[in-house]
Amino acid sequence: MPQFAANLTMLFNEAPFLERFERASKAGFNAVEFLFPYAYSAAEIKQQLDQHQLTLVLHNLPAGDWDAGERGIACHPDRVEEFRQGVARAIEYARVLGVQQLNCLAGKTPVGVDPKLLHATLVENLRYAAAELKKANLRLLIEPINTFDIPGFFLNTTKQAADILAEVAADNLFIQYDIYHAQRMEGELANTIEKNLSKIGHIQLADNPGRNEPGTGEINYPYLFKFLDRIGYHGWIGCEYKPATNTEAGLGWMKHLNS
Repeated sequence: MPQFAANLTMLFNEAPFLERFERASKAGFNAVEFLFPYAYSAAEIKQQLDQHQLTLVLHNLPAGDWDAGERGIACHPDRVEEFRQGVARAIEYARVLGVQQLNCLAGKTPVGVDPKLLHATLVENLRYAAAELKKANLRLLIEPINTFDIPGFFLNTTKQAADILAEVAADNLFIQYDIYHAQRMEGELANTIEKNLSKIGHIQLADNPGRNEPGTGEINYPYLFKFLDRIGYHGWIGCEYKPATNTEAGLGWMKHLNS
């Protein structure tokens, strides 16, 4: 049976962030993930994790000015020092929060910059981040994201991510495979996951179209969950979807699996 983590950026989001931990626990989750912890102290978040007996399975490295529309800076040649400072900050939080893997968002393609330079910058930044995370016994993830939701995002497909893993050549660098993004960009979900299973460190889900909970769209999640068990995926699956109404009302898909 898959292990599901509530994505607190997307789920229970009608409540203030620090109140979502209790909501997740009461809804039956024993693990959570979210985009960023940095608006709060690590101690505040740790208190919520401990109080509600939750495991934190993932958060992201700092990703630039999110509110201004930035979606990562790892491919930006003029922001390498900012990226490195973000790596150090993320590791500080990870040590307190007990998270074992951090996701790096590549970022949108800057206008007028040579794609070869962007690629080289991303590779070198990932080498640096992977080496720093390894000192702290952490894994680093990279996530392909669809260009419909985030036009211009630099990393879009599983193959591109796998090629980058090979080039970086760090044994603690893995792919975060988001089923929703992969469905929009390439399909072939089961075959792609199986082919790249050894490279996948984390999976996230949402249905398509709409990015709502499983069972609301075209993706055959009952099949995929059984398939993941059969091929031996033992990692977490982050529930990074937009509830069609509210989170609790839309959790029938998960309760059905456990019945």
